[in-house]
Amino acid sequence: MASKKDMRRADLALPYVDPPKSSSDADISSTMSSTLPMAAMFTRNRMIGWLSFVFSLQSWLGESPDQKKNASTPAYMSVFMSLMALIVTYFPLFLPPQAPGGTAAAASPSS
Repeated sequence: MASKKDMRRADLALPYVDPPKSSSDADISSTMSSTLPMAAMFTRNRMIGWLSFVFSLQSWLGESPDQKKNASTPAYMSVFMSLMALIVTYFPLFLPPQAPGGTAAAASPSS
C-alpha cells in the first residue's frame, strides 16, 4: 500500500512570477482598427467598412488604462475614422457619380 506522506519539500517550491511585458509588443486590434478604415475607403468595399467599425468599436470599449496612457491617438478617433469610411462607401448611393462625357448637348457641338 502506498504511503500517505507528502514527499515534496516546501522550502524548494518557487512561486510563479509573470514575465514582464516588453514595450515592443504591438496591439493587433489597434493596428487593425486604424488600417481597415483606410482600406475600406480606397476599395469602397462596404464589408471592410463594417468590419473596420466593429474592430474600432471593440478596441475602444476594451482598451485598458495602460493602453490609454501609451496610445499615440485616442481610440475614439479610430471609431470616427471607421464611421467616415462607412460614409465614403455608402456615398455613391445618395449622390451617384456623373456619367463620363457629361450631357448629350455638350457632347455634340453645333456648327
